[in-house]
Amino acid sequence: MAEVKVKVQPPDADPVEIENRIIELCHQFPHGITDQVIQNEMPHIEAQQRAVAINRLLSMGQLDLLRSNTGLLYRIKDSQNAGKMKGSDNQEKLVYQIIEDAGNKGIWSRDIRYKSNLPLTEINKILKNLESKKLIKAVKSVAASKKKVYMLYNLQPDRSVTGGAWYSDQDFESEFVEVLNQQCFKFLQTKAETARESKQNPMIQRNSSFASSHEVWKYICELGISKVELSMEDIETILNTLIYDGKVEMTIIAAKEGTVGSVDGHMKLYRAVSPIIPPTGLVRAPCGLCPVFDDCHEGGEISPSNCIYMTEWLEF
Repeated sequence: MAEVKVKVQPPDADPVEIENRIIELCHQFPHGITDQVIQNEMPHIEAQQRAVAINRLLSMGQLDLLRSNTGLLYRIKDSQNAGKMKGSDNQEKLVYQIIEDAGNKGIWSRDIRYKSNLPLTEINKILKNLESKKLIKAVKSVAASKKKVYMLYNLQPDRSVTGGAWYSDQDFESEFVEVLNQQCFKFLQTKAETARESKQNPMIQRNSSFASSHEVWKYICELGISKVELSMEDIETILNTLIYDGKVEMTIIAAKEGTVGSVDGHMKLYRAVSPIIPPTGLVRAPCGLCPVFDDCHEGGEISPSNCIYMTEWLEF
């Protein structure tokens, strides 16, 4: 008599247990999980059961649906964002998530279109809707004045977007930079003159003429000439222009941990110097001391073709 094989079907898993397990996996991998990860962790669950559980979690707003190079990603939704996006459809949630991932550097609508794979007309509609809800905002970038980047409404734009302290309403504040340049040099000059008048030995005079970037920063802050809050990095940018101009030299010394003005056990010191020989033409060119040299490129807000300082220098 022939042997009869009977295929035993696995018992249906509890939908709630499947959903809870998916949530646990998302907590273990906060950057997101793929369907393959879920399948590997729950091999006995059929694809249809997984799909039902995932769709239910998405509809309840517990998961975010993202796109990546490897396919779809499921990520646990932040409770605050879940409340903000209540009532939004999946496409709107996807665009919001892409903008959130961009952080304070923002993202162009073209990149949103690439990552979401949605039509441009649909993206523009979603962006206007999110702006009206004050969930996102559009910010003009100094790198391309005619283009806007989108970021979450409560974020402060990155310096690479706004240009930092050197820009006001997308315009480069050349006069403000020049005033800071003069005042920083004046402070270092005064310190050097005080050291020379001390009549001590040359080595002590030289060491006394140095000032840290923190001292220069404190002096500028006390002057009250800036309407915006300046950082030590901003002041070091100005000091670098003085170095390129041959008016200041810098040295780096070791400093105890916790010393004011030190970074990673090192401190930058600056002092005013008198150039032995006139600087070369290349250094005297505007590019040699321009504080926004890295942002200068053809086609941008700052470019060689529309640089008034380069024009004036060539005419001179």
